[in-house]
Amino acid sequence: MEPDEPAPGARSIFSHQSLVISFLTGATGFVGSHVARTLASHGERVRALVRPSANRKALQALGIECVMGDLRDVDSWRGALKGVQRVYHVAADYRLWAANPREIYEANVEGTRRIFEAARAAGAQRIVYTSTVGTLPFRGHDAIPDEGSSATLGEMIGHYKRSKFLAEQIALRAAREGLPVVIVNPTTPVGPGDWKPTPTGRIIVNFLNGRTPAYVDTGLNVVAVEDVAEGHWLAAERGLAGERYLLGGENLTLSEIFAALAEVSKHRAPRWKMPYTVALAAAYAEAALASVSRREPRIPLEGVRMARHPMFVNESKARRELGFCPRSAREALHRAAAWYREHGYVR
Repeated sequence: MEPDEPAPGARSIFSHQSLVISFLTGATGFVGSHVARTLASHGERVRALVRPSANRKALQALGIECVMGDLRDVDSWRGALKGVQRVYHVAADYRLWAANPREIYEANVEGTRRIFEAARAAGAQRIVYTSTVGTLPFRGHDAIPDEGSSATLGEMIGHYKRSKFLAEQIALRAAREGLPVVIVNPTTPVGPGDWKPTPTGRIIVNFLNGRTPAYVDTGLNVVAVEDVAEGHWLAAERGLAGERYLLGGENLTLSEIFAALAEVSKHRAPRWKMPYTVALAAAYAEAALASVSRREPRIPLEGVRMARHPMFVNESKARRELGFCPRSAREALHRAAAWYREHGYVR
């Protein structure tokens, strides 16, 4: 099914004869920058919330209006929601370690609450909230969750996943109260434009720099970041309020991911499978050092704990109901590797 062919039974809530005005958060981030480009390509007039210190050249080149402000300061951006039909809340603090974890909750939980309150007051007709695959339960190698799988806060590993779980509960509650919220749960986006880079991007960069002597027996669902961006637009067009949609690509073991990267690099995929207990012990040692030095650990404890079970998912709902049609995950990994190399991340 082609992305701009309506899914069976789905219809847009907007007339394409009229201009759609959107408000976007996180537009200078990895996923958000691609969402901005996608919305502009579909003819939406985008107002993007950006910090005054952010580089706005790429957004302005797309004709996107930049609104200077900060999620913590509602008065700096509340007026920008006037006349907006759609709100895309993509911004998030995506870190697996922070010296002050309260910063993660402030951004991901309270920031979401503020956006929803402002969107309700502005009368937004559709809100797309960007959650994460991490809010699903991963309970073993044979358990493949989907959007109907329920998790508990106690199952969330680390501050990032807990904060996103709490924010998703806010979104679900808002939808039950009548706010037109659609939730998207990207899996593991890869591709160009990961400037920071994200924790996933660091895995790729470390491999490309020959710093991956071993791997653990785990896996991820890998998806092209451009397809995740398209999935946001499809969710706004065709998604049902109160529903979650996994924006995923292919389930790949970590060994398969490294094999795909080895195809486009001078490094061989690691052959030594590190026992999980060894990786966990190393992560605990790094965490202890980080608590003293206040520097980010090289081996994030939360990342190792998440790796205990593969994060494989069944993402067929988005394909079926939204017309989501992701490309090859291996192709996405190849393009990500090429981008990191072209931009000086590989020595």
